[in-house]
Amino acid sequence: MKFLHRTKTFISKPENIIILALSVTLIYLILLPLFSVINDSLLVHTSELRRIRGTEAGDFTFYHWINVFAGKFSHNLFYKPLLNTILVAIVTVVIALGIGGLFAWLVTRTDIKHKKLISGLFILPYIMPSWTLAMAWLNFFKNQNVGGAPGLFTALTGIETADWFAYGFLPITIVLGMHYAPFAYILIGGILRNMDANLEEAAQILKATRFQILRKITMPIVLPAVLSTFLLVFSSAMSAFAVPAFLGSPVRFQVLTTQLFRTINGMSPGYGYLIALVMIVIGSLILTINQVIIGKRKAFTTVTGKSSNVSLVKLRGLRTPFSILIVFLLLAISIFPLVTFAIESFLMEEGNYAWSNFTSVFWLGEGSPDVANGEPGILLNKYVLRGLWNSFSLSVLVAFIAGTAGILIGYAVVKKRGTFSANTIDKLSFFPYLIPSMAFGAIYLSMFAIRRGIIPSLYGSFTILILIGSVKYLPFASRAGINAVFQLGKEIEEAAIIFGVSWWKRMFKIIIPIQKASFLSGFLLPFISSMRELSLYILLVTPSTNLLTTMLFQYNEKGWDQYANSIILLIVLIAIFSTFIINKVTGASIDKGIGG
Repeated sequence: MKFLHRTKTFISKPENIIILALSVTLIYLILLPLFSVINDSLLVHTSELRRIRGTEAGDFTFYHWINVFAGKFSHNLFYKPLLNTILVAIVTVVIALGIGGLFAWLVTRTDIKHKKLISGLFILPYIMPSWTLAMAWLNFFKNQNVGGAPGLFTALTGIETADWFAYGFLPITIVLGMHYAPFAYILIGGILRNMDANLEEAAQILKATRFQILRKITMPIVLPAVLSTFLLVFSSAMSAFAVPAFLGSPVRFQVLTTQLFRTINGMSPGYGYLIALVMIVIGSLILTINQVIIGKRKAFTTVTGKSSNVSLVKLRGLRTPFSILIVFLLLAISIFPLVTFAIESFLMEEGNYAWSNFTSVFWLGEGSPDVANGEPGILLNKYVLRGLWNSFSLSVLVAFIAGTAGILIGYAVVKKRGTFSANTIDKLSFFPYLIPSMAFGAIYLSMFAIRRGIIPSLYGSFTILILIGSVKYLPFASRAGINAVFQLGKEIEEAAIIFGVSWWKRMFKIIIPIQKASFLSGFLLPFISSMRELSLYILLVTPSTNLLTTMLFQYNEKGWDQYANSIILLIVLIAIFSTFIINKVTGASIDKGIGG
């Protein structure tokens, strides 16, 4: 009787049911795949039987571990890509912090003109997928030696770009650095805006120079944000796939993500699963350290949210020309890539920019044997249109599932905050953020490739894409849900409970309507992220489940750059339009921290 009473009391509270149901679901969809990929790194796979002689599929083996870490080919297989990954991440961080920090200081600490315009243009590369900048770089700097056709730079100047400048380490770090510079701008700029201006003003009264104020006051306060940015950008750069694939693969410059893709697609899944494990360990370690830094930053008492009285650096005569120069450079970085995509998508012959060479066949052509093996233009191409529908429907479903789960998690965590169960579901819902997208795709491929008891075979189905997208972007939705419910306060719901209002009515009549703007962010952010995602889905799609992003990658691999550029324009326009909708519906904006 006592057990029944406790059970009845337990299930009478919706938050308990939510935590129980979601905990079981997330353990199945997050932790179980991790065990699956560890197991598969220790098994012989069918495609490896010729290499691992005297074995059968499913046999236990340390073959992959020995060969990856201590084998004859381990240098090229693992250590060289690992070193390349670390070097790319370090240089990316330096570029992102340098540019992002400089712009954050200019906007918050000087009287530079057109601050809103500068901020909007500066964050545009962050709204767009990182690989858009990579494709823009190729459009402008590719050479005939590797790319098969000259880029815009060669066409305009007659100068052939060197291989090392057009492809490989240098362009990868520049592109990734430019992509993540707005991220640094968001984090560092947020701290600078919210700093207590009294400290700097006091130093000015004491006749301290601008350099002394920067070194002794501003930098120590901003340092935790800089460290946090360093770790987040470092982790993101290490897990980047598309940029190294587009800019590095033509010259065989491999990083961990591209090596993972090569090994799994190259009939060596055991190697790929082991590399995925390494990436998960590194990503988890880095982001765990970041959480510690964030915790310390929150305890820093000098951030008050009041900086309206800060004394701005006067640029004087340099103000107008410097402002114009900055806007011009940002237009070149943010808008010019879109122009290159449009130009390249209309060229019949790559590298020939004569007016007579422009054509609309890659947009509206019905297909010709002389053009891309008869591939129709993208607006008449049933495969592209199916990819567009797949991308849109997948993103809608991912947004709905992740957003709904985020609201439920937010409600349960706030209702039971401080308890073991609330902390557990909070950490479980955040854990997918620690796993690099490419590695996440690998562990889902490992788990759902074949049927194993209660685990169905989902590879090749749309369901596996929905599952992995919903889980991967759950952290965005759960953060939005937790913050929204936490800000609501418990008194409103308690009053409704006293009057006997059911849980469903409380949710749909009170909680959701009051915090709808915050909740909508939890739906819209997964939608945008899913629409522009490549590395998460690339290992899991099949011809019937192809997405716009994976089709873009396939067209690029085939050398059909006109089609790739056309699809990029579609994806970028969707991403920008979706971000605009977020701003208008919720009032949130990326430069103020949304999506960070």
